[in-house]
Amino acid sequence: MRSWLKLCWSAFKIFFSFTACTLLFYFGLLWINQEYQNYHRYDVPKGKAVKVFQNDSAAESVDESNWLIRLLFFYESSE
Repeated sequence: MRSWLKLCWSAFKIFFSFTACTLLFYFGLLWINQEYQNYHRYDVPKGKAVKVFQNDSAAESVDESNWLIRLLFFYESSE
């Protein structure tokens, strides 16, 4: 009888530990999700920020074979 109670108590401790860790992990993920949901990454930059990418019609008129030259230039400059 006593060994059966010890076995049940050990099983309860393991079950409780697993449930507590699972709930801690779940609510931690919810907290991180809420933090990043409120993060506005597309806001206007502050300070001396410079716009790097410019999408205009001049870029569309570039010759289609120019991509190979640009790719080779990229590999030459990365060495």
